Amino acid sequence: MAQTILVVDDDPAQRRILEEVVKRDGYRTLTAESGTEAMEIMGGIHAKDISMMILDLVMPGMDGMEVLEALRPQHPSLPVIVLTAHGGIETVVKAMRAGADDFVVKPVSPERLHVSIRNALKVTALTGEINRLQKKAQGQLTFDDIIAGAPSMGNALKLGRRAAQSNIPVLIEGESGVGKEVFARAIQGESDRAGRPFVTVNCGAIPENLIESILFGHEKGAFTGASEKHAGKFVEANGGTLFLDEIGELPLDMQVKLLRAIQEGEVDPIGAKKPVKVDIRLISATNRDMIEMVKQGHFREDLYYRLNVFPINIPPLRERREDLGELVSHFVSRLAAEEGKNIAAVSQDAMQMLNAYDWPGNVRQLENTIFRAIVLADGAELTIADFPQIASQLDGFDATPPAPAETPMPVMQGAAASGGFRQTLTDFAMSNISDGVSVMDEQGNMRRLEDVEADLIRLAIDKYKGHMSEVARRLGIGRSTLYRKVRDLGLDVRGE
Repeated sequence: MAQTILVVDDDPAQRRILEEVVKRDGYRTLTAESGTEAMEIMGGIHAKDISMMILDLVMPGMDGMEVLEALRPQHPSLPVIVLTAHGGIETVVKAMRAGADDFVVKPVSPERLHVSIRNALKVTALTGEINRLQKKAQGQLTFDDIIAGAPSMGNALKLGRRAAQSNIPVLIEGESGVGKEVFARAIQGESDRAGRPFVTVNCGAIPENLIESILFGHEKGAFTGASEKHAGKFVEANGGTLFLDEIGELPLDMQVKLLRAIQEGEVDPIGAKKPVKVDIRLISATNRDMIEMVKQGHFREDLYYRLNVFPINIPPLRERREDLGELVSHFVSRLAAEEGKNIAAVSQDAMQMLNAYDWPGNVRQLENTIFRAIVLADGAELTIADFPQIASQLDGFDATPPAPAETPMPVMQGAAASGGFRQTLTDFAMSNISDGVSVMDEQGNMRRLEDVEADLIRLAIDKYKGHMSEVARRLGIGRSTLYRKVRDLGLDVRGE
């Protein structure tokens, strides 16, 4: 979805010229013939869609300076380019002090205006991302910083804000990639622990023999290799929030020790003579069916009910499609600015395709898909041709990805329809066939998916020297899923 620019000028001819220049660069436009009308638009329902204002300084009634003064308290981050026929230094200084981002003198050339728009939007996108990252690093990210306007997100946001008002243990449930960690950070950011430590532990990525040491710490000399004292994640999070991601991957023996630490509010570092008191806010997250794991004996029932005091479910992206357009615009603006690309929008056909896709990898997959498209795109607008992997899985959309060599690359149709790992397999098959995984047999026919999958796992294990946690992370699957596939495929490999 293209970004919208509000053009404010009392001269009808000049307004039409500016509108055409802006549209030619791929942006949508709204127009206002006076400062009063511009402020009415900025106070109405279209304000949230406006990414920039092009403002004439000299207008009857409410002039440009008055618009700037009235605009800044309500929309401090909106970039504004001011236009005037009088380019004196005093006027320029006054406009910039009032909050203008750039200043151009009439008659402005299309090329000059194009550069000004691109630079202002790039700076705004990067500034917004820097502010968000700063708030994240400082533990002050809030729910207002999350793109979550879809009705299906309403209940999750309401529960998240309620959870932030107490220290109740929270279990965030949802598919991989929906943004569970961002949600947890927003809970902290709106609580009385804002600004304090936020410590993340991925329970599925820690080697089993190191889990106790990483969580609870150890004393110097407690075991072979313990050359110095280690505080542990619970102590690091003291006074703040401990976020246990992929809690369902925690081994049973460690579940007992975690339960005691939560109940007693203290941890026993390995080799320590006495326990250490800790004050933490505990937030856990999982993409597994915890009730089913409890029934099968893979997760302790008492620990489950201790963690599941306040459950929050985040819906997958396919159930909150109302947010897709805003998410796409956000990622396009930020990633295009980071990559130095002049990309302003996504074509209407491409947006229809993105809306039709189910996004099994959710927001994380969407971000990576936009990133890939921006890196490979040549034009000022992303089209269906920039999303070949998505188009190949949907009927009615045709995209031919640019071939890096003279021989066309075979495209796997529909291989990713079953989930994240098959999406990874499709991506790999399309872009890395030369690395030893072929999708064709010697007769030129498509190989069975199971055979290609087995080759891909072997290649990944060899590439990452048997580090199964890294292999699982790179393939986009859980470590337990990886071990199951290795076992089911009968692969003779050794993991960590």
